[in-house]
Amino acid sequence: MKKASRPLWLAAGLFFVALGTIGIFLPVMPTVVFYLLAAWCFGKSHPEWAERLYNHPHYGHNLREWRDRRAVSRKGKVSAILAMSASIPFTWFTVGWPWVLIPVVVLAVIGPWIWTRAE
Repeated sequence: MKKASRPLWLAAGLFFVALGTIGIFLPVMPTVVFYLLAAWCFGKSHPEWAERLYNHPHYGHNLREWRDRRAVSRKGKVSAILAMSASIPFTWFTVGWPWVLIPVVVLAVIGPWIWTRAE
């Protein structure tokens, strides 16, 4: 990896940590997904920072399960499907047709994929 790209990976990792941290406080935003992206970015810039995420006392288990087995907990699956489902009426009432098709397609494509991951 070129040294010149390390700052970009670091910046991306910090950005995703910020989004994941916001997700702790806002139930509509995921946390673990953004921390997974952050760990991947840190793996390309500062691997020791990625390890800190993997060893996090609250989120580390889910991050390691994904890294090692591509597994998602049952609670994570249900939460993801419910959040995607809730986004459909929210989109309908806020921006309407045809924008509501976006969360419908996301749920139809990503929902089954998430549900079929290992637990």
